[in-house]
Amino acid sequence: MKINLKAMGMEITSEISDYLHKRLSSIEKFLPTNEGSFIVDVELGRTTNHHNTGDVFRAEINLFIGGKTFRAVSEQIDLHSAIDDMKDEVTRELSSFKEKRISIVRRAGQKFKGLFKRFYQ
Repeated sequence: MKINLKAMGMEITSEISDYLHKRLSSIEKFLPTNEGSFIVDVELGRTTNHHNTGDVFRAEINLFIGGKTFRAVSEQIDLHSAIDDMKDEVTRELSSFKEKRISIVRRAGQKFKGLFKRFYQ
């Protein structure tokens, strides 16, 4: 998984980068193994420079997998909670996509099995 990290209005420290990589490593179980490499664009930053309270920090992720795009955006009080919320949102999208893909295969298998039952009864 290749992660392109972009900072907007702030500097990315090694602590933030390590935290982000640790959080994004948990989404690899939802990625299909037959695909090649995955491109992940992450944008971290402040929404405004003049506010001190409220939802100031923003985390955005764009995940490109085999022609499909998964996107999640989060604005929170601090950067760590924005990263966590962004990761949770993209995990929900990926798990939903994975369940849909599996259910399509199962439905096709059930139809195939039904065809064989008709011929051998």
